[in-house]
Amino acid sequence: MKMAQAKLSREVGVALLLFYGLGNILGAGIYVLVGKVAGIAGYFSIFAFVLACVILVFTALSYAELVSRYPVSAGAAVYIEEGIGVRSLSIGVGLMMAVAGLVSAATIAHGFAGYLRQFVYIDTSLSMIILIAVLVTIAILGIKASVVVAGILTVVEILGLLLIIYYGFDTISMPLVNYKELIPQLRFSDISVIFLGAFLAVYAFLGFEDMVNIAEEVREPSKTFPLAIILALGISTLLYILIVFVALQTLSLNELQHSTAPFADIYKKLTGRDPLVISMIATFAVINGALIQLIMASRIVYGMATKGWLPSSLAQVSSRTKTPIYSTVLVGLITIAFALLFELVALASYTSMLILIVFTLINISLIRIKSAKPLPQGVMNIPLWVPWAGMLLNLLLITAKLFFDKG
Repeated sequence: MKMAQAKLSREVGVALLLFYGLGNILGAGIYVLVGKVAGIAGYFSIFAFVLACVILVFTALSYAELVSRYPVSAGAAVYIEEGIGVRSLSIGVGLMMAVAGLVSAATIAHGFAGYLRQFVYIDTSLSMIILIAVLVTIAILGIKASVVVAGILTVVEILGLLLIIYYGFDTISMPLVNYKELIPQLRFSDISVIFLGAFLAVYAFLGFEDMVNIAEEVREPSKTFPLAIILALGISTLLYILIVFVALQTLSLNELQHSTAPFADIYKKLTGRDPLVISMIATFAVINGALIQLIMASRIVYGMATKGWLPSSLAQVSSRTKTPIYSTVLVGLITIAFALLFELVALASYTSMLILIVFTLINISLIRIKSAKPLPQGVMNIPLWVPWAGMLLNLLLITAKLFFDKG
């Protein structure tokens, strides 16, 4: 007699999903890339982050409706299949999303190595391998345990951001850099660096799209996801604006650009104290971001395997932990390879390009779905112009990257 296949368990509500998304967004972005964006956009970095958010908010709304319609683990791959109907494209998008998640986790592993060196010197490659191995183990133990760990670490992340904002609050009323220097002019040089900075800053907002990949483990997904996605993007944007302002007022552009642990350097400059506490918080933040990326990628692989697009062994769920063990181990091994082969900024840029291409296809899919299929009862309904705006803005940022970037 054939044993019944174990299934994923619905244990995640609004609060845990929100913290899951916030943990991914905050850990994968601001703790690692604030200095790198400043190295590109300079004093216009706030505008770069705001532009990135404006471009992505339309896609976030498209995701909110799509996950309401199709609450399944394979996320983007399923949305492409439903909207465009080309199986090879759906498989390609699913693989692109999984690869983007793994490249993102590798990026974060580099950030982890930088902050870890504030405590102890350890070989960068070794520290990244150990980190990923530990996180794969946590991800295998169970979705509730993983998301609870992610939720706790997210609280720690937010406290770290608030700590920097608190100590840097005086820079708002008594700025070292004149406010006028932070405002761009309508000239090619200013516009180009803002768009290039926004392209990299896109990476700092990634995470809302990953939330949909645990749809089969979320209670009432049609109600839970739209609220959690919109709240996660709004909260992260507000925190980013404040953090970037404090960073620009605290360290020089050269110091920001070349810092391997920017929050530690900002804290030390603001307080004159050893950055032990903020370095610990930052370390936990990047660990959280990497954990969530690994969970996301494993669920994409699992979801694609359940549809027969990948080997069936990758769809096996442990009857004990209720997690896809083989998928999780596979994505962990690939992440280690990416971390060892590429540098931080290159990894973040590759991730942004892959994601923006996928986002363009996601918006096209929703346009076609809304035009051809009736709206199911209880599903979030956004205006048709929203996915159109999302598609055009994603294409604009991709084009700007290719046009302005002479590197």
